[in-house]
Amino acid sequence: MQMLSPAQLLASLPEDQREAELAKLKPEVRAALRWHWPFWARPNQLEPEGDWRIWAAIAGRGFGKTRLGAEWVRKVACGKTPLERGRHSRIAIVAETAADARDVLVEGDSGILAVHPPDMRPLYEPSKRRLTWPNGCVATLFNAVEPDQLRGPQHDAALCDELAKWRYARETWDQLQFGMRLGQHPQIVVTTTPRPIPVLKEILASKDTVITRGTTLDNASNLAPSFMTAIMDRYGGTRLGRQELNAEMLDDVPGALWTRPMFDGARVKTAPPLKRVVVAVDPSGTAGDDGGDDIGIIVAGEGEDGRAYIIADYSCNLSPEGWARRVSEAFTNHSADRVVAERNFGGAMVESTMRAVNKHLPVKLVTASRGKAVRAEPVAALYEQGKVSHVGSFPELEDQMCAMTSGGYAGERSPDRLDAAVWALTELILEGGKTYDYAKALGQGL
Repeated sequence: MQMLSPAQLLASLPEDQREAELAKLKPEVRAALRWHWPFWARPNQLEPEGDWRIWAAIAGRGFGKTRLGAEWVRKVACGKTPLERGRHSRIAIVAETAADARDVLVEGDSGILAVHPPDMRPLYEPSKRRLTWPNGCVATLFNAVEPDQLRGPQHDAALCDELAKWRYARETWDQLQFGMRLGQHPQIVVTTTPRPIPVLKEILASKDTVITRGTTLDNASNLAPSFMTAIMDRYGGTRLGRQELNAEMLDDVPGALWTRPMFDGARVKTAPPLKRVVVAVDPSGTAGDDGGDDIGIIVAGEGEDGRAYIIADYSCNLSPEGWARRVSEAFTNHSADRVVAERNFGGAMVESTMRAVNKHLPVKLVTASRGKAVRAEPVAALYEQGKVSHVGSFPELEDQMCAMTSGGYAGERSPDRLDAAVWALTELILEGGKTYDYAKALGQGL
């Protein structure tokens, strides 16, 4: 049987008994003990040993990730006395939103201000998004809605809170990496409940990463008993519970319209002779240098066997002229019959942009009058019935498809490739893009 630490023994006591035990200690001991994190922390909340660059704390809701991150910031920012230098001096605090950075990481009950003894507590200047310690250490707040905030500043340490929820996770993480260039050994702490987004998978797979794992149950003694009872009764054993409570990385998305076996079971190396080929375009409105969403450009064909084939992905993040050239290239390379483009971004300008590059392109504009999930459902039905094959592998497209549910998209940013594929297959198979009765089609077996 594993022996409980003194802190765990104290934490397991009812609050009145715990306070009674602490009252037996000398006042100076109680005062010191209050701020001594290693006494109160569980082992999986303490910084790992070794020469690590990234510490990823992957844990369930209520585990104590905020406290873990705040205490680590205090540890590396402070020396033994208020004026003594700490291990790091320029720290980036990155949260999902500006409000999260302020309300949770800085001012929250387990935030940075709360975990510091008064004489070591940093000065917080909200208008400057800045914390300044008495020893001169500075931490700046950033958010994952505005990745370009991180373009330029330099740091030797960073705390990244709930990275798996970041709106622009890839862009924010990349910009942070470029700025981690101060000091002898920059370090990053990532605290998050996991979601299967590509950038988090890459972080966890990196040889530079040390991983700590934990669950909601680890911190049950510090959570309201009624909360634990309700949450376990409702979500224990469910997929959502496995992710949010047990912190399991689950690649499959519940209720996804596509699953990977749909692709693998019908994948082919080459397509048969094709009766029709279309190039579908999902414009994003990006200028190509502004970090906007990609332009989805998918080539698909209808085979003489009556089945549909995804044959190429020309998606890109280029200027209007650049992506128009990609469309023209795809059209020529695959001897396509038509270009189908969504008009929602720019309307007639979408067509004129492509015609400026190739005036002979036969362009058909389509309007997204329904939501992405509604448009995707009948196309997913084609896959379920084995009527669509991918010629080769399309990882980015397939990742987006597996993140689309009837309730919306659960992946990163915009499902640009998926949107283009839906337009292509709708044009080829589903009545040439006319209004489509999903229920009727299912009844007729498509």
